[in-house]
Amino acid sequence: MREAAHLEEGDPVEIELTADGILLRPKKLIDASQAWFWTQQWQQGEHEASEDIKAGRVTTFGSAAALLEALED
Repeated sequence: MREAAHLEEGDPVEIELTADGILLRPKKLIDASQAWFWTQQWQQGEHEASEDIKAGRVTTFGSAAALLEALED
């Protein structure tokens, strides 16, 4: 059941008593559509990007056209 509901040990579950029995509803703390952001791999990338920004290892463009021109070069 846990695998079918994509539940991990310790995940919160809402319990509701219905006329037909008991309804268990998984309550993920992170919306499933946003879970990718919190993966270890993505968070490592976020950390690296933040470090690059702090160190000035970025290029900014005044317009989308300037960005596209730089990409073509």
